[in-house]
Amino acid sequence: MRRALSVTLILALAGLSAQAKLPFVKKAKDLGFAEITGCQSCHVDKMPKKGASESNERGKFLLKLKAEKKAAEVDLAWLKDYKGK
Repeated sequence: MRRALSVTLILALAGLSAQAKLPFVKKAKDLGFAEITGCQSCHVDKMPKKGASESNERGKFLLKLKAEKKAAEVDLAWLKDYKGK
C-alpha cells in the first residue's frame, strides 16, 4: 500500500512539472499577446521538458532579459519589447 502511494505521488509530481508553465500561455494571451498560442511560441519542442528544452528566438530573448534583470522568473510583459518574428 505504501509503495503504491509513493509511486502514484511520484507520477503525479512528474506530470505537474511537464505542465507547470502552461499558465504562461494563458497569461500571455491575457496580456494581449495573441501570437502566443502554445509552448512552441518560445520553445523549439512542442512539449518541452524542464531543463532539457531548447528555446527559439523569442524564448532566448526572454531568458536574456531574465538574466539581465536577475529575475527569479520570466515576466511575460517583457514581450512588448520583443521585435522578432
